[in-house]
Amino acid sequence: MDQAAVRRWDEGLDGTPRRIAETADSPLRVLAGPGTGKSYALMRRVARLLQDRTVPNRILVCTFTRTAAQDLRKDLGNIGMPEAEEVIAGTIHSICFSILSRNHVLPITGRVPRPLLKYEERFLIEDLNHQEFGGIRAINERLSAFNSAWARRQHEEPGWPLEQQDRIFQAELLRWLQFHQAMLIGELVPETLHFLLNNPLADERTLFDHVLVDEYQDLNRAEQDLVQLLAENGTLTIVGDEDQSIYSFKYAHPEGIAEFTERHPETHDESLDDCRRCPQLVVEMANSLIVNNRNRTGRALNPLLDRPKGDIYLVQWDNLNHEADGIAQFIVHHVQRQNVRPGQILVLAPRQKLGKPICDSLLRLGIPSQSFYQDSSLDGNSHDEQESASQRSLSVLALLANPEDRVALRCYCGYGHRTLNYAGWNALRNHCQASGDSPMAALEAQFNGALQIPHLDGIVERYQLLREQLGLLATLQGQELVDTLFSPDLTWTELFRNIAATLRPEDLVPVKLFESIRTNLTQPELPTDVDFVRVMSLYKSKGLTADMVIITGLIQGLIPTPADADLPFNDQRAFDEEQRRLFYVGITRTRQTLVLSSFRHMDAALAHQLQVPLPARRRRVINTITSPFINELGPNCPRPMSGQQFLQMLG
Repeated sequence: MDQAAVRRWDEGLDGTPRRIAETADSPLRVLAGPGTGKSYALMRRVARLLQDRTVPNRILVCTFTRTAAQDLRKDLGNIGMPEAEEVIAGTIHSICFSILSRNHVLPITGRVPRPLLKYEERFLIEDLNHQEFGGIRAINERLSAFNSAWARRQHEEPGWPLEQQDRIFQAELLRWLQFHQAMLIGELVPETLHFLLNNPLADERTLFDHVLVDEYQDLNRAEQDLVQLLAENGTLTIVGDEDQSIYSFKYAHPEGIAEFTERHPETHDESLDDCRRCPQLVVEMANSLIVNNRNRTGRALNPLLDRPKGDIYLVQWDNLNHEADGIAQFIVHHVQRQNVRPGQILVLAPRQKLGKPICDSLLRLGIPSQSFYQDSSLDGNSHDEQESASQRSLSVLALLANPEDRVALRCYCGYGHRTLNYAGWNALRNHCQASGDSPMAALEAQFNGALQIPHLDGIVERYQLLREQLGLLATLQGQELVDTLFSPDLTWTELFRNIAATLRPEDLVPVKLFESIRTNLTQPELPTDVDFVRVMSLYKSKGLTADMVIITGLIQGLIPTPADADLPFNDQRAFDEEQRRLFYVGITRTRQTLVLSSFRHMDAALAHQLQVPLPARRRRVINTITSPFINELGPNCPRPMSGQQFLQMLG
């Protein structure tokens, strides 16, 4: 081990001592704002534990992404700690799956670890919607609550549903999942939590001497209780920042980290407040913005005098197309003058329909760029037959890989029908539950005339098409299989073809191809070392940094998105504050240049589609209003300029 290197880990980035206290058995909370060296502090903590002869596999690190876990081991290995490879590190879902697998929990309880993809959840929701659960919106809310072990608030104990309607919903949901031999991805946490709570002698409750959790503010109450159980035999270190809590949709609230000491009164606190990433002006603007949130502890970032002031621009364009073309020209100008590399540029847009035109403009101008929005045809909301082509192809591939994949069969049989063929599938399901037949076997018997299940006409028609497709594809493998399923002539196939291109030729078979696509969709990882402009949502920018950050679509109704008017007042205010935290996350990604862009006019039909508030008098084109967050950026925020002035500035 390189002792000199380890000593350097115990110094600040500027060479001055900066020690994160070594506590005995007390929990350690590290409050770390954006760009303050949070990841550095976490890795240094692990390095110190290894130096003190802690057994590596008795250290557990919960990271935000799989890439973060890999980077941690790599960095520790680079300073002469090869034993870092044995440190247990991963996302909380991967850790849960490992625990459940090691203890054979799923096969014992009759569950099958076949995760539902996002678009496949649409069929689950449609089937549940024919019961008295309050409609699609209420079902989605209950699914999120189920995945958080029914702890919707920070003060609620995770466990089982207390309300009668929630209990009925959970029973019907589990019946659907068990029949279809599948699981929700979010189920992994409550399943693991229940296992550990109910089995106090489980090895995992005494397996770790040290548990370290990154991005603690993104954990909901169930996840917090889970890591607490894993740490009950050792120490718990949490790292995070309440001002970057942006996942209330999974019931993760900033109170989780802000009120940590109320549940752990013996906690030792450390604070990292020197922002080593952002320019001075950005730090000042970020501080001015976030103080408008009332429910926070009042910490502020410290701008470092050795950081540049920064290049900050506020610009308004006439319309969305002008914004896309103008932003692309700005990027081209700086790339051609070698001021910044494409891989060091982030374009953040609140919706795909705003980000895609910029990506297209960049490509037309010869600047490599890539969009990281989920394909709209895979988000579960597409009802158009042509748009759902990607879903049908994935269902066919799943059935090529496993002819008894009940989820894929349910999906394929539902495409092209307004109610997704609910009545027919329900009749088939009732028959299978009574007879013990598999859905595929029952459909084959119905197709051959050996069975006469009523109400199956539409299902059998879909099954006939499926039989023909599977027959044509059964003998294909390699690139021929990929080209047949995902034709290079169709734009929607690009994502799948890119995934297939990462596989070896011998792995281009249905089982491995489908598994690779499913892993990419359920555990997406954003690349950090790239040579192209990355275009994505503000949510996806979490954890990334770039020399140039451009936030577009900065208008009222998009940034911030308005809270639901039906919510109680306190919930509306909490939602508004989270929207402010999301913007705070976006502006603190930059190391040098920040562009905040809006547009004045918008097509009314697009505004309606994106749920931007419309005026009482409907016109084909509406006037928009720049985000009110601009007024909160403080006195050092530059004055806005027009798009024309912005481009003239380039010379």
